[in-house]
Amino acid sequence: MASAPALGSGLSSPASDAGTPAERAAASIAMRLQHDLRRLKEIQSIARRIDVKREMLPAYTDWVAGLLDGGRTAGAGIAEDVLPTVMVWLIDTGDYARALLLAEHVITYDVPLPSRYERSAAALIVEEIADAAIRAQTAKAPFPLDVLENVAELTADADMHDQVRAKLHKAIGTELARAADAIDPTKPEFAALAQRALDPLRRAVALHDRVGVAGQIKRLERALAPPKPTTKPAGTAPAT
Repeated sequence: MASAPALGSGLSSPASDAGTPAERAAASIAMRLQHDLRRLKEIQSIARRIDVKREMLPAYTDWVAGLLDGGRTAGAGIAEDVLPTVMVWLIDTGDYARALLLAEHVITYDVPLPSRYERSAAALIVEEIADAAIRAQTAKAPFPLDVLENVAELTADADMHDQVRAKLHKAIGTELARAADAIDPTKPEFAALAQRALDPLRRAVALHDRVGVAGQIKRLERALAPPKPTTKPAGTAPAT
């Protein structure tokens, strides 16, 4: 594998820096990516494709680390597609912690995704991670709440379709509601967590009324409603 460029050095254009170690490394890693993309294109099974991406990712570790540690934009030079592609593969393989490190770089430096993704980076990050969370939650499995909240914070100022943003609020609210369900409803911790869950769930509905959380909202509202006062049957004599 080509070695990562020296930390702190920039990737110059081929015209002005052709033949330097940095340019040769960029050309090598770009060629590797094109080879790997062709290999993936030949695989029809989504599950198998994810397994192959997981096998491919270590070959890009040093290159990506050099970009992150050097503080350079990933959009310069012949290897401009490498970092955002690796970010997407990390999301696909469920390595959300490493994916978010790259996502922060992509958002900070406004790195565009390769055209094949047909979305902005922020929209892809939100939708792919929210979809992964919703799939896990539908299967009654937990999803890391900190990942969802980090995505929300990272992309808070990004423009995207309301339906995409609604998915993220749904995933956050659902995960909070799942945590509330594990608490005794008579304890104050339940009320605090249930109320916290209602906020993103209601926001999701405000953004997209068919997001599919109406049942959750009603259930939480019923659980939080004060108990109805008991009334004595008519004709009952007062205690003496």
